[in-house]
Amino acid sequence: MELRGFGIAVASVVALFWAASGTQRERALLTGTSASPEVVRDREAAVAARPGDPAASRALAQAYLDAQQPGLALALLEAAPESLRNGASDARTRHVYARALLDQGRNDEALAVEEGVVASCAPVAEGRAASSGCDALLLAAAVRREGILRELVALGVEDTRAHPEISLVAYQNATREARVMAQ
Repeated sequence: MELRGFGIAVASVVALFWAASGTQRERALLTGTSASPEVVRDREAAVAARPGDPAASRALAQAYLDAQQPGLALALLEAAPESLRNGASDARTRHVYARALLDQGRNDEALAVEEGVVASCAPVAEGRAASSGCDALLLAAAVRREGILRELVALGVEDTRAHPEISLVAYQNATREARVMAQ
């Protein structure tokens, strides 16, 4: 009889924990990362009003990426003048362009673009001012994405969504840290 009572007590505790856990699922760590239709509409109006403005084009492309529409971001940036997309004038726009290429499964091209961003931001790494819109945050993001893209290309991954296991391995390889302990 003791074993039966113990089993009932364990089942009761499990039922109590299950009931106390509630029905809500885990929440996203970062909220508000997807662009609302109003934000996209406002950014589209800004680009229509100022078609040659790199900041407006970059903001619209970023809004498209946030709205999970990398094809629209890529089309916008590829239709932009060559100086905006590949020129040395705006590293931030090229960084967004690399993200759109990555999301479309064009990792080789994304790696080449990201390498260009890192190269144009090299003066920031040396402690000098850069004229291409670089700052320490952009440089850090570009270096990190370049490492991940290098691993993805080395492993032959084109579509990260189609190969999540290999993509995870590439991410872990690129972000691995070495720690040294002194005794």
